[in-house]
Amino acid sequence: MNPAALSERLHARFPEGVVSLAQPRGEITLDVEPAAWLAAARVLRDEFGFDTLVDVSGVDYLGYGTDEWNTEPSSEGFSRGVEGKGPGRFVWGESPNGAADAPERRFAAVAHLLSVEHNTRVRLRTFAANDDLPVVSSLTSVWPGADWFEREAFDLYGIVFEGHPDLRRILTDYGFVGHPFRKDFPLIGNVEVRYDADRQRVIYQPVSIEPRVLVPRVIRDDARYETAVRESAQRREVKQ
Repeated sequence: MNPAALSERLHARFPEGVVSLAQPRGEITLDVEPAAWLAAARVLRDEFGFDTLVDVSGVDYLGYGTDEWNTEPSSEGFSRGVEGKGPGRFVWGESPNGAADAPERRFAAVAHLLSVEHNTRVRLRTFAANDDLPVVSSLTSVWPGADWFEREAFDLYGIVFEGHPDLRRILTDYGFVGHPFRKDFPLIGNVEVRYDADRQRVIYQPVSIEPRVLVPRVIRDDARYETAVRESAQRREVKQ
């Protein structure tokens, strides 16, 4: 199925939705409102042949579009933007910086769909209406395999999938506090566990280390050639 043709079909079938086609990869995303999320999933399965649910994931757009690191080629390397509070550089209860182009709503659920018959894929995305308690409909009635995917998104992002048959944590401990993939969850966590010799038992206490920022793996263009050209030009100017 041609991506452009599929995009046109989706435009016609979902006039209230937003269809985006990322070129040259041909990736198609259909954005719908939460109230239309479940119905859109059924239409994609029954009318468009997307019989396979590959994944359901959560996304937190808090701090979307911000970058702490200058990754442009330079003879001086790159440096950290230490003035801001990017994800990781804040304590419990604080939030990272936002960006002007960030979505108005914070939490999204994304379903990745595959049509085996047509050998094509599409993303179905919806933004939860309430950031304080993000709720979207469960897709388990359309694709039963959504069960554990939605449990994972609930565990890590706190997105509640209404109608899920057994929505509970799947990766973290039963007594875990918070949702670790949220952008306002500190990299250091909020509690630590240690054995107390006096009480002779394991105790929970506030973390004893300072907030930290992980060093990203940045792949940049080699700037040595550009630097050599600039230095050569400067030497010629000095001689003149």
